[in-house]
Amino acid sequence: MNQHNRSLQRRAIVFSLLVALGLAIILCTTIGPAGIAFTDVLAMLVRRIPLIGSLIPRGEWPANYEVIIFQMRLARVVLAALVGAGLAASGVVLQGLLVNPMADPYILGISQGAALGATVAMLSLGGTIIALGIYAVPLAAFLCGLATSIIVYHLARVGNRMQMSTLLLAGIAAGLFLSSITSYLMISSGQNAHQILFWLVGGFAGRGWDHVKILLPYIFTGYFLMHLYARQMNIILLGEEPAQHLGIDVEKMKKVLLAAATLTTAAAVSVSGVIAFVGLIIPHAVRILAGPDHRVLLPASALTGAVFLVLADALARVVAAPEEIPVGIITALCGGPFFIYLLRKRNHPDF
Repeated sequence: MNQHNRSLQRRAIVFSLLVALGLAIILCTTIGPAGIAFTDVLAMLVRRIPLIGSLIPRGEWPANYEVIIFQMRLARVVLAALVGAGLAASGVVLQGLLVNPMADPYILGISQGAALGATVAMLSLGGTIIALGIYAVPLAAFLCGLATSIIVYHLARVGNRMQMSTLLLAGIAAGLFLSSITSYLMISSGQNAHQILFWLVGGFAGRGWDHVKILLPYIFTGYFLMHLYARQMNIILLGEEPAQHLGIDVEKMKKVLLAAATLTTAAAVSVSGVIAFVGLIIPHAVRILAGPDHRVLLPASALTGAVFLVLADALARVVAAPEEIPVGIITALCGGPFFIYLLRKRNHPDF
């Protein structure tokens, strides 16, 4: 396949996934207890598009329907898409850097650090939480996740070089240590245990546009940095020494990509809690289906992660309605068997 055909294939994959994401957002925005018709939801959304919207007449729906759609449902769906995209893109980068398809965004202890920060915020900030409002728990989670990654990074440094195997082991050790502290605090928390547990398993209940605004700059900054190094990530798969001979500053690339993955993951966890399997399964599945070229793998994984988490969150809202299941449980239930299937399919094509 020549360069032109490969470029067309990349564009076709990304365009198809963009369409799938748009359809998933529209479909999942219709889901909710208010029972708003799909056609009304579609008309409301189209009416907000500049130039085109003025051509669509307003329907007969009550005024509060637009508040439900735009202030509650759409904000939650957009947030789920951003978190899914961020976790999947971070998974691509870490699997590429560690040359390990089993790596995921939480392997550096980021989620465990964020979980500890959120737990401490829920238990002991008191007046600070009142002063900061909805920003208190995300801020504490983000800062602790970031601090954890910095400590793990320094533990993995040997002189001016960063040993990826040491980074992996340091991340696992830090994660276990921080998880034990979080577990102790949760057991000791009494009435707050349920609130902490709900955050630890991940979800988007009660989230809104303020949380989208918190997350958006980190997701776009992180993805932009990852995208800049997509071609270099292809070359580093050959090994660090061949990559250096080809003129790539491997150590600089490691630092930039780890910083991008850390910022993205910490920001995602800070607004959604710990959502398992997205950063592990999505890159692995997309790599099997679309190949290892990071110029395709990175955007395709981000979009697939967004679609997956939007649909998972919709399922979390309806499967036990009127109660809501944390979306982290849904992703784990879907992700575990699917990951086993992918491994079996890869090793046994007739499976």
